[in-house]
Amino acid sequence: MRQHLIVDADDTLWENNLYFERAFEEFVEFLDHSALSPEEVRAVLDAIELANRQTQGYGAENFARNLRQCYQHLAEREIAEADLERVMGFARRILEQPIELLPGVEETLPYLAGRHDLLLFTKGHPAEQKLKVERSGLGRCFLHTAIVKEKDVASYRGLVEQCGLDPARTWMIGNSPRSDINPALALGLHAVYIPHRLTWSLETEEIRHGAGRLLVLGRFSELRDHF
Repeated sequence: MRQHLIVDADDTLWENNLYFERAFEEFVEFLDHSALSPEEVRAVLDAIELANRQTQGYGAENFARNLRQCYQHLAEREIAEADLERVMGFARRILEQPIELLPGVEETLPYLAGRHDLLLFTKGHPAEQKLKVERSGLGRCFLHTAIVKEKDVASYRGLVEQCGLDPARTWMIGNSPRSDINPALALGLHAVYIPHRLTWSLETEEIRHGAGRLLVLGRFSELRDHF
């Protein structure tokens, strides 16, 4: 039976958080705090990102602003504008990174597109996400692409209604329990959880089972065995 497969982008189809982690490591080295460990600096940054994500959203430019704010809060030396620009540059270089498809994606996605109706569902800065899709070369596999500010139950409901999807044969495929799996299951969709070793800490939470079925896979290529 032909089904609707909604597919996440970042850290499901291509590497993403890897580059944010590298930027954070550069930030910690430049900050060179005398007392705080990298984990403690991370906690401060997480708090800033939590406070800002509802108004600023996601993406490299917003991450740059969060790093700037974190530096202003933690710096132990006089804050110069050149230092702030350097800090923001750690994040902005993320936009220059090549699109690195995750193992199995390049072969598996066209296979799935030939058998089912694929939709790309991602959140973040619209221009940044559109550029990633274009550079990935994967856009041709999807019948519809949706970029939203937040992936929650309301946005999933909107996608289902807009595209006329049948929840009984609709699956969400992604790596984030918070944005991919839990809201889909809560709405009554099915979900395929493919964990990524570097999933952003603010995207991790306990999986809450709902009316839909949950499938947990180790690699993207394993989707061929189920769809």
